Amino acid sequence: MNQQTTKDKTFAVVGTGVIGNGWIARFLANGHDVIAFDPAGGAEERTRKAVELAWPSLEKIGLAEGASVDRLTFVPTIEEAVAKADLIQENVPEREELKKSVLTSIDQHAKPEAIIGSSTSGIMPSRLQEGLKHPERLIVAHPFNPVYILPLVELVGGKATTQAVIDEASNIYASIQMKPLVIRKEIEGHLADRLMEALWREALHLVNDGVATTEEVDAAIIYGAGLRWAQMGPFLTFHLAGGNQGMRHMLEQFGPALKQPWTKLIAPELTDELKEKVIEGCESHAGDASVSELERKRNEFLVKVLDLVEDYWPETKSIAK
Repeated sequence: MNQQTTKDKTFAVVGTGVIGNGWIARFLANGHDVIAFDPAGGAEERTRKAVELAWPSLEKIGLAEGASVDRLTFVPTIEEAVAKADLIQENVPEREELKKSVLTSIDQHAKPEAIIGSSTSGIMPSRLQEGLKHPERLIVAHPFNPVYILPLVELVGGKATTQAVIDEASNIYASIQMKPLVIRKEIEGHLADRLMEALWREALHLVNDGVATTEEVDAAIIYGAGLRWAQMGPFLTFHLAGGNQGMRHMLEQFGPALKQPWTKLIAPELTDELKEKVIEGCESHAGDASVSELERKRNEFLVKVLDLVEDYWPETKSIAK
């Protein structure tokens, strides 16, 4: 693979929606040149505005030497975007045939040693590799919004992906202050989204059945599980619930409750009535705050929480290999 130092690498971003713009902001903040392509009208203007809004949070986190918004270049074709890039991040809408078409074009025009990362939240990489000339260099690199703050990136190799690509991709993403989590086995939805979807389905059932409002569900997570999960996650949290014997006692004590029909993991039918309950609940909960204002508050909060996480778990650069 490419022997350049990470500092010398050029990044390309294909598709500049919310996720693509988040990648651009993170790449720029870490001192890299970024070449972007998106055929939508007004894409460049929206991207530069998004980077401008993200920059104060990135300044609080800490900018790398050479970081500058001026290192972003928009080009009119995919060919120009990927030709010189060392890592290409694809972020087009979550439609398999569209992604395959775009990835085929990227694969055709990228230099042989370039890594191609897809931001897909659910499609398995082996399906995206079908038909590529160089399928071994494609990997799923799935981030979380806002990409420029949240450090987790799920790396998923397909059947054709080489270990060398996984290792180099992990090093590259770690170099831009991310926490690469190498998923051991490809599966639809990868890892984190599957966990979030289980909670989301249950939350929709609780609102649909009149057990709680959207605000009450949010409060249950914010002031209960969420505070603990931000530090330890579900397994260590339950380990502590077992007292001095930890998880061993916890499973003996609470294991039988797993057979109780508490959860409804099958998603409820998304009726018009349920949609309105969720929409009206969220709008009421948000009050007079605009989405932009809520995003600003979210970003300020996440930067502070991230500092705390780093204080307690400073050694976790690459989570799993």
